[in-house]
Amino acid sequence: MIPPRQKIRMAGLIASAAFACAAFAQAPQPASAAPVAQPQAQATEAAKKEPRMDRAQRIERMQAQRAQRLADLKQKLHLESRQESAWNQFAAAQRRPARPAGQARAEREAFAKMSTPQRLERMQARHAERNTRFNELMTATRNLYATLSPEQQKTFDAQTLRFGPRGHGHGPHMHRHGEGEPTRS
Repeated sequence: MIPPRQKIRMAGLIASAAFACAAFAQAPQPASAAPVAQPQAQATEAAKKEPRMDRAQRIERMQAQRAQRLADLKQKLHLESRQESAWNQFAAAQRRPARPAGQARAEREAFAKMSTPQRLERMQARHAERNTRFNELMTATRNLYATLSPEQQKTFDAQTLRFGPRGHGHGPHMHRHGEGEPTRS
């Protein structure tokens, strides 16, 4: 059953689409296609002028951002000397292992040549690797958290809410459908 609120939204979308189609059908067609293509050509040339970051630059930028977030967290926690070793373990667990350039493509090509059972075994091995890394991170985080004072723990809780994957419904920027209202698909 579709909730009444969604029915109204769908009806509005359908009406908007019908209105747009009718307006487009009645609009006079341009004499030539050249004026329409010109803005697209300008956008393409503008994109060519701005060089895209290559993979190494993106990785370097992400590592710098991660290091900055860790430095900010450390500064906000006001760590004591007895907490430094736990912090160092936590920071080391945050680092991702470096992959050589081109390795991902080679892995994709090798993966495509595998049979289905081989692919499943490879996926299981990757899953085990990720679980191992997560367990190391979890242990380091728990060890650090145990050394923190209650005030530091509150700061840690508030600041680390923003760590982790982005854009997957995690953290404070997750899409909300209303106060107390369950999300519907």
